[in-house]
Amino acid sequence: GTFTIRLLQTTTFQNTSFVDTEGLGLLEDIELGSLDKHTFSIRFYQPWLRPALPQADWDTIENLVKIYLQQFNHLVNEGARQRDVPYPFVVQCMAGCELYPNRTSRAFVYVGYNGQDFLQLDTENATWTLSQDTNLSRYVQSSLQNYTAFSELVEILFNETCVDDMEVLLQYGRAALERQELPVATVFARTPSLDQLLLVCHVTGFYPRPISVAWLRDGQEVPPGPVLNTSAVLPNADLTYQLRSVLAVTPRDGHSYVCRVRHQSLGTRALLIPWGDSEVVLITGLVAGLLAAMAVAAMSV
Repeated sequence: GTFTIRLLQTTTFQNTSFVDTEGLGLLEDIELGSLDKHTFSIRFYQPWLRPALPQADWDTIENLVKIYLQQFNHLVNEGARQRDVPYPFVVQCMAGCELYPNRTSRAFVYVGYNGQDFLQLDTENATWTLSQDTNLSRYVQSSLQNYTAFSELVEILFNETCVDDMEVLLQYGRAALERQELPVATVFARTPSLDQLLLVCHVTGFYPRPISVAWLRDGQEVPPGPVLNTSAVLPNADLTYQLRSVLAVTPRDGHSYVCRVRHQSLGTRALLIPWGDSEVVLITGLVAGLLAAMAVAAMSV
């Protein structure tokens, strides 16, 4: 399949002399390590990561990262001074490389400013392109194009080092990448009003992330529409994922409903979790029985 290494950088420029940088590295959705904000050294999160490369290679990567961050901070502060940019502000970068099944690869660098897309690097042509056309973005683009040493450093870091090291990391991290956890699904109901029933299918504990959750009405899949609301896939604290799918129905409508879950860990099988009218009838019967008992008690007083 296709594999991606992403390096995420968030740098807050409080003023011209105080800069705070957070850095995180990921292979797919596996956190590889982070950057010590004081020393810019790498903190390893996975036990297999450090042995994957010789120490000399890690030293080279750390030195490249330090040089990159020093030049990056200088360029940004200089641009802010030239264009009278008010402090504080935040610059975010996402850089890395993708390795495709045919062994070709693509490097990428995206830059954001205060949460908005700003610039990106065309790594094939070594040119910076605008994501938003402003005086500031044009100035930064021009500065980066003229500062060829910085662009060359980025090219080495993400177009060469990243791709070369990824194949080694894939070998060492294969067990983590191929990990599979079975989904656990439960179905329950909520009644926001007397004429509406919300059927909730909560699926959790699965890995990897891709999953298919659908509602079946009388054996037929319910198509997307206003009565169906499926959340985004969200992370759990134990490095698994969860989501929920909510279907709005009319109480006692005579249909049967089943939540169907398909996931890589299940192979060709699927989880089928039914919601039966009998449960709704049972709840309704209990409520009716209580009301009748209360009425009899009131009449006997």
